[in-house]
Amino acid sequence: MKKLFLLFSLLILGVAGLAFAADQAADIARHPSCAYCGMSRQMAAKSRMEIEYADGSSSALCSLHCAALDLANKMDSMPKAIKVADYNTGELIDAEKAVWVLGGKIPGIMTGRAKWAVADKAAAEKLAAESGGTVVDFETAIRAAYDDMYQDTMMIRKKRQEMHMKGQGMPMKMKM
Repeated sequence: MKKLFLLFSLLILGVAGLAFAADQAADIARHPSCAYCGMSRQMAAKSRMEIEYADGSSSALCSLHCAALDLANKMDSMPKAIKVADYNTGELIDAEKAVWVLGGKIPGIMTGRAKWAVADKAAAEKLAAESGGTVVDFETAIRAAYDDMYQDTMMIRKKRQEMHMKGQGMPMKMKM
């Protein structure tokens, strides 16, 4: 009986995992690239974001850096929901309720100072301990994105220029 229960439980978990993978794939298929930088959201699966506005519009983005740009550029639109990928699962979660890890040795997306989100504090503390980052809330993470904006923009421009010089034919919006 215990073996049957275990087998049934594993089957349910497997089906749930497949459903989640399908949801993530559908999100990325609907919005394959970032609205600002053009980066593949599949490549940024652990940092991708989506913002839904009260007026019915939405933006699909690769990172908190590009989400900060979107929020600043759409001052007259009130965000209804801000979602971010959980670093560990890739599932889109509420960015304002997520626990964020700021900095650390894991390279960030579109930023020199990483900003990763996870669903709960225990997972954030584990990621921070492994990476050397600091556990923060959404407000601290988004402020850091704005504080880092100039340096990050200069880093991105330099990287694009280097790729152009190597003859990699940089389009206006780079796909990193």
